[in-house]
Amino acid sequence: MNLLQTEEYLHAIDSNPDSIYVLHEKIERKLPAHAHVKGQLTYVQGGIAYIHTKNISYIIPARHYIWVPSGLEHYLEVRHQATVTRNIYYYHDGQDKDPFYNNMGIYPVNNLLLEMIVFTERWNGHIQPADIVPFQFLSSLKNVLPQLSVRAFPITLPTTSNERLRPIIIYLSQNFHKPLSLEEISKRFGIAERTLSRLFQAVMNISFLQYLKMLRMVRAIEMMLQTQKSTSEIAYATGYNSLAAFSKAFYQLTNIRPSDFGKTY
Repeated sequence: MNLLQTEEYLHAIDSNPDSIYVLHEKIERKLPAHAHVKGQLTYVQGGIAYIHTKNISYIIPARHYIWVPSGLEHYLEVRHQATVTRNIYYYHDGQDKDPFYNNMGIYPVNNLLLEMIVFTERWNGHIQPADIVPFQFLSSLKNVLPQLSVRAFPITLPTTSNERLRPIIIYLSQNFHKPLSLEEISKRFGIAERTLSRLFQAVMNISFLQYLKMLRMVRAIEMMLQTQKSTSEIAYATGYNSLAAFSKAFYQLTNIRPSDFGKTY
């Protein structure tokens, strides 16, 4: 998708404020940061995607959808052409009383919701209120989201443009599989341990160890969904010295065991 097509696509979404805009894509792309007047439901099928806001990156695993509320600046990143995204943009009429619609969240898709989302593949573009059957179906899909989406997927990775932390974040992303410690990183980058610890907390609202744990979990999920590695191989490939330690950390964050996650998604 070139720049002109991207601008046309982003403009089209909100060009008709009363419609529901539907777009199904199978394409590798990375849109620029933008916001919509409409709320956005994006379902990831057959791979993983990433959504980035100003300070946080979210991983969207397969068989999950993300809800992006009206007005939130973000951009979606799809790195593999095999990944299908089903995008539905909902008119904003001020009647969304449930707080669900005001917050971004990533949620698993159960069988009912999956069938409803897949059913929407017969439509593309603007669906007007006059298009009674598709409009009512898509509206019903939106209305059941708060009831079907109780527990949000908890993996989020803070990001920053802070000039002191940015090189450290890049280094960690390239070396997450190695034994890493606050002491080692502070020496490597010439920053006192206490200063570095406070910097992580102040800038990204997370400790160094929490960030490293979250980074490793993101990479682990990528491997589960994109490779044939066993759980043991993934544990060691993400810097854990035992399968038990990895499984414990994964379960603490996701409330699901890594072996079950891999089978499910």
